[in-house]
Amino acid sequence: MASPRLLAPTPRVNLLTGVIITAAMKVHSLLGPGLLESAYEACLVHELRKQGLEVRNQVVLPVVYDGTTIDLGYRLDLMVGESVIVELKCTEGFHPIHQAQLLSYLKLSGKNVGLLINFHVTHLRNGIQRMVNGKNWGK
Repeated sequence: MASPRLLAPTPRVNLLTGVIITAAMKVHSLLGPGLLESAYEACLVHELRKQGLEVRNQVVLPVVYDGTTIDLGYRLDLMVGESVIVELKCTEGFHPIHQAQLLSYLKLSGKNVGLLINFHVTHLRNGIQRMVNGKNWGK
């Protein structure tokens, strides 16, 4: 069976990723690096909801295998506007496994835009990667 064709991001999704990045930069500016991922997650959710966005955190992501839905404990850090997956990190840097994780989450969820945001950096602009259709498009 052929995989579904993923479309380029809509202007709405592009705008949404910009809003998410701006909110993440505000959180990083106020908190700085060095905290737990859960602190950044809670503050980013707060910032995004203040702007009227629909945000769900720790969203269950089951695996559909051989026609069977299996809950394996996977969780999306954030789903914003039912369009953008946001995966948060607090690590020394991105590793290929982080990109692979987001790519897998995009495939499993049927979404095609995701952000990796690493708060454990001096300047957040160095800790943001945007993936579209599984490709890394920078920030």
